[in-house]
Amino acid sequence: MSAPVRIDLVADFVCPWCWLGWRNWLAAKKLAPDIKTEVTWRPYELDPSIPDEGAPYRDYMKGKFSGENAERWKAMRTHLEAAGPGAGIDFRFDAIIHRPNTINAHRLIRWARGQSAKKADAVAEGLFAAFFRDGKDIGDSGVLTDIAVEAGLEGAIITDLLSTDRDKEDVRQEGDFFRQLGVTGVPSFIFEGQFAVPGAVEPAVLADALQRAASLPERD
Repeated sequence: MSAPVRIDLVADFVCPWCWLGWRNWLAAKKLAPDIKTEVTWRPYELDPSIPDEGAPYRDYMKGKFSGENAERWKAMRTHLEAAGPGAGIDFRFDAIIHRPNTINAHRLIRWARGQSAKKADAVAEGLFAAFFRDGKDIGDSGVLTDIAVEAGLEGAIITDLLSTDRDKEDVRQEGDFFRQLGVTGVPSFIFEGQFAVPGAVEPAVLADALQRAASLPERD
């Protein structure tokens, strides 16, 4: 039996395209049910300059998407709100009041993936839903602990870990590694370390990439 196809999913949890891309990936796997996969979530901080305590979301977005870029963001938001329901996503941008620093979210999923891919996937879903659906601050230790518990992790341990700097440097180095590989935006799906599919592409595109990866001669 062939080994699972390895996919590195480079993402940030304040990126709406990453949630859409993840849901498209789940749909893509159903188009190629005979191919086993092994997904590893990889960190990418869209804006590492965000203060540890985060920033007001509306002020941040106004600064990031001002002038002509304001229309660009408006168009992207309209597209996301239209595409979301088809992927089972309810984007509620009006509910977001805080733009967090995501280093702690990335630490949490690192600890989850150390236990199992299933728990890492559950944490990822919890992070996306908390931020984009519920408007929660996913930089807050209490919110992160609640997400961890829901995903099957031990809450007390996560609370203790979040009170330290454990793995912060490792997470940043891992993110830098993927930047150096040429990842300039997320999501980015890297198949078997050989080729990447960037963006929240349609499930059929991801399914084709998965079949291509499964056929790589290096896997024979």
